[in-house]
Amino acid sequence: MSLLKFMDIEDTHAGSHAGSHAGYIPPHERFDKYDGDKCWQGHLRELHYEQDLKDANLTHEEAQQLRTSDFEFEYIPKDDKLKCKQIIRFIERHEWLGKMPTWLTHRFAWYLNIPGKPRVLSGVIVMATPNAFSNLLGKENRDKEKLIARGACISFGPKNLGSNIIMQAIKWMVKNTEFRFFTAYSDPDAKELGTIYQACSFSYLGQTSGTKYQYFVEGKGWKGDKSFTERSEYVRHAKDLGIKFLPEWRKNGKVNWQNVPPEISSQLRQAAKDKKASCKRRLAKPKHKYVYILGRGKKETKRLRKLFVMNNPDIPKEYPKNRGE
Repeated sequence: MSLLKFMDIEDTHAGSHAGSHAGYIPPHERFDKYDGDKCWQGHLRELHYEQDLKDANLTHEEAQQLRTSDFEFEYIPKDDKLKCKQIIRFIERHEWLGKMPTWLTHRFAWYLNIPGKPRVLSGVIVMATPNAFSNLLGKENRDKEKLIARGACISFGPKNLGSNIIMQAIKWMVKNTEFRFFTAYSDPDAKELGTIYQACSFSYLGQTSGTKYQYFVEGKGWKGDKSFTERSEYVRHAKDLGIKFLPEWRKNGKVNWQNVPPEISSQLRQAAKDKKASCKRRLAKPKHKYVYILGRGKKETKRLRKLFVMNNPDIPKEYPKNRGE
């Protein structure tokens, strides 16, 4: 199957196919309406299973025989626009938040790769820069943190496909970059416990993370308070106020406030506050947080994990077991 043909399938799934299933809930309504007894992605696997088999030209019996060795790992560079679009569609269809993260940096894909079958995108991991760096390995190692921001698997994948792709992505990062510890969150609203991170032997950091409140933005659903201070929001406010957002006001994906005139800075910040104040607000459940530490060899791994223990004497904590709490 050609890449373009595959992308047509994924585009269809992200739109009409996904919405046509009984039990499908649009992303902006999930926080309020999902009350299943399993995590959201487990719920979606049941919804998508028959269609996924059809698109992969697989029978149920063939799917039951699949192993992780039947899937091929690939790092996707940002200039591969076609495969990046594949990943976006896959996340929109299979992931709880249904959208890509803001500060994404690395994309990984797993393709079904067996003779006589379409090369179907079957798993995705997206890594990003954290909104705020942690001191889990001490202040001197803050820049070695990377966030596992999104991840999803195809419905017919073998049971251990998810944990396999997470660990392959982490090992690729350690081998090819300077990042050494990888944080991840599980959302109780999605009935997530972080079972996949537990299976990968991540350390559990507790359930105290995330925004205190969420705000309902018309057409976009529930958002955290940081969404109101993203650069794209300030660009929109500037346009509404008749202000030209100059190139020198941009820096590393954020607003370079040092270059913004004080009177304009005041107007933009006030517009952001007014937007936030106009939105319906609700208390948000704190998220579970996990971390995995890995060095480029046993010696470095041992040193980094020793730093982790020194800086976090009360961690790791016992894994959570009650879904949705």
